[in-house]
Amino acid sequence: MPAKDIFHDAVKNALLKDAWLVTNEQFFIRSGGVEIYIDIGAEKLIAAERDGEKIAVEVKSFLGYSNITEFHVAVGQFINYRSILSDEQPERILYLAIPLDVYESFFQLPFTQKIIRENQINLIVFDSEQEVIVKWIK
Repeated sequence: MPAKDIFHDAVKNALLKDAWLVTNEQFFIRSGGVEIYIDIGAEKLIAAERDGEKIAVEVKSFLGYSNITEFHVAVGQFINYRSILSDEQPERILYLAIPLDVYESFFQLPFTQKIIRENQINLIVFDSEQEVIVKWIK
């Protein structure tokens, strides 16, 4: 099982505060001859008369030497994970969770915005100190 991202627990706690039920940590899926672990699987019970919404969350810290290198890895993982989820659990929506400071700086660059838009990457922006979700972007 892969190691947890440094902000894994902060995102998990933020989801819990936002009334999500965390159903899996290190969410495992096998498909097409490969095995992957997405950081978190969660469900939100919306209302008794509606179906529950299901998500999977890949957490990225962007604490490495290069934001662009971290971004390349995050986008590649997101695209691969979304493809596997569409085959194995099409009802589950994938999100990339990123820290607020990274969103306010690197994710505001025109290049980053273009790649996010073109690849339809859903984002969860979180405050790692307060352990809260600041913004959902679909």
